[in-house]
Amino acid sequence: MILRTAIALVLILATGVWHASAAEPVAVIPKRIIYPGETVEAHMLEMVRVTNPNIRRDYASSMDQVEGMVARKTLLPGRVVPVSSVRQPFAVERGSMVTMVFSQNGLTITAPGSPMKNGSVGDFIRVRNVNTGVMVSGTVMADGTIRVAMQ
Repeated sequence: MILRTAIALVLILATGVWHASAAEPVAVIPKRIIYPGETVEAHMLEMVRVTNPNIRRDYASSMDQVEGMVARKTLLPGRVVPVSSVRQPFAVERGSMVTMVFSQNGLTITAPGSPMKNGSVGDFIRVRNVNTGVMVSGTVMADGTIRVAMQ
């Protein structure tokens, strides 16, 4: 009898500890409407507990996934933010002036260029040399330059 009571007590305590240590899922939601093209900032967001078991699975669960990103579509207050509804900010914008850089075997050539489309860091885009009109392709770098690829 004492052994059975002890086992029951251990099971109850073990179950209670398991529930207490289970992490509750959290989600990022906007505090106000965030419009497409708007940069998402920390003061626009809040973290909430997820209580709906049928919620979509691709929602942002940390501020790092959303903060500093740009909204692709309208984000509504009280709704989870799908990771697919935000993107990296553009490092270069279509029609702006950028520096094209070509480097090979210690030789570096730079020229002014104009991107043919918006690009985030790492995107491979077409750029027009503003001096010659020649079209080249290159990778958008973090500093806003275009690393020209050999064609």
